[in-house]
Amino acid sequence: MVHQFKLNGYNIVLDANSGSIHVVDEVAYDLIAGYKTTDEETLIADALQRWGHLEGVDEAELRACLDDIRTLEAQGKLFSEDQFAQLAGRFKEKNEQVIKAMCLHVAHTCNLNCSYCFASQGKYHGERAIMSYEVGKRAFDFLIEHSGTRRNLEVDFFGGEPLMNWQVVKDLVAYAREREKDTGKHFRFTLTTNGMLIDDDVIDFCNREMHNVVLSLDGRKEIHDRLRVDFAGNGSYDRIVPKFQEFVRRRGDKEYYMRGTFTHANPDFTKDVFHMADLGFDRLSMEPVVCAPDDPAALTEEDVKIVLEQYEILAQEMLKRKKEGRPFTFYHYMLDLTGGPCIHKRLSGCGSGTEYVAVTPWGDLYPCHQFVGEEQYKLGDIWTGVTNEAVRSEFRSCNAYSRPECRDCWARLYCSGGCAANAYHATGSIGGVYRQGCELFKKRIECAIMLQIAEKDL
Repeated sequence: MVHQFKLNGYNIVLDANSGSIHVVDEVAYDLIAGYKTTDEETLIADALQRWGHLEGVDEAELRACLDDIRTLEAQGKLFSEDQFAQLAGRFKEKNEQVIKAMCLHVAHTCNLNCSYCFASQGKYHGERAIMSYEVGKRAFDFLIEHSGTRRNLEVDFFGGEPLMNWQVVKDLVAYAREREKDTGKHFRFTLTTNGMLIDDDVIDFCNREMHNVVLSLDGRKEIHDRLRVDFAGNGSYDRIVPKFQEFVRRRGDKEYYMRGTFTHANPDFTKDVFHMADLGFDRLSMEPVVCAPDDPAALTEEDVKIVLEQYEILAQEMLKRKKEGRPFTFYHYMLDLTGGPCIHKRLSGCGSGTEYVAVTPWGDLYPCHQFVGEEQYKLGDIWTGVTNEAVRSEFRSCNAYSRPECRDCWARLYCSGGCAANAYHATGSIGGVYRQGCELFKKRIECAIMLQIAEKDL
């Protein structure tokens, strides 16, 4: 399968099955487009009619170009055969009993009242709750017991707002460090926060213990304060931005990223990305809101058209700023074309419900944080383990080929079939297709590929 697109002056040809990427001229681009559907003589005649006025474009040159295409095809770099469809379901079956990552909901409560929050202001459609130290300890023990031979384990302290249970977070990190000594495991921690409760203690501890920190900021003050408000209706921008700047300044070269959400209010989200970059943040992410179509925050079809253009504007501005010596990264454009991810990851996806679980403050297990509160997706608990094998089996079946629409999609080995939670919230089924999300994802991948190509020319 070949996908062709033009972006920022480049003619790009992607062989979806091999991952090979080719930057070609207009003539070769057209020949590749018709290579499998048009006979050679017609291809040449059509190309001569369209491009024959260009210097060096004659019949001999066109036949040589077709020879090059045939060579690439023989090498498996163009029109390569799909070798992965039969493997898609096997990897999760092999690792079905191993859990390697956990989203620990230490606080089902929040000090902000964001109307678009998928977690219902941190309550996850239930009552407000705080995780006890004892439940947290058992969650770590559960992860260790179910991690098999894996040494490296990941835990994300999540909410609601995890800083509302800060002492327990610190105590659990200390407990995990002790367990490392007697188990040989190694924990890598992430904290996601809205920033309201950041102080020197939080900064120092996170910079010592957290592998990554996710800081929630929606961009411009007027956009951020539109939805990210406290329970009195006051915006949070002025209170959190100075804290985030100090946090990042003291963090040095350790991992972090600013994570925002764009909605119907700001489909021109690049203005918010550039604003965050101008504030001094250089590791950025802006995610499209996922909500019911009738929600005021939902993206309309007209919004999506704007967003697709914005992704191109973002990529071009990133190139410009890199050339000027003030680069920043954008999470969805971080694409490694040479070293990964491996085919296992490309086929299997994030591992929600199989290798990855979320734990509520009272110890219930769910496939991921976005399913917490959906009782039909409860997997079990940290004391008895996974008891709902039907749900686990449902998630085990999710892969890059599990949906008919994915099998013939050029982007399937980049999205791995997409996010099960987004599919569920958009269609009511984890086997559904979140079409709006697919459209945006494919544009992001095209932009990410173009960036990789263009950066070599800087």
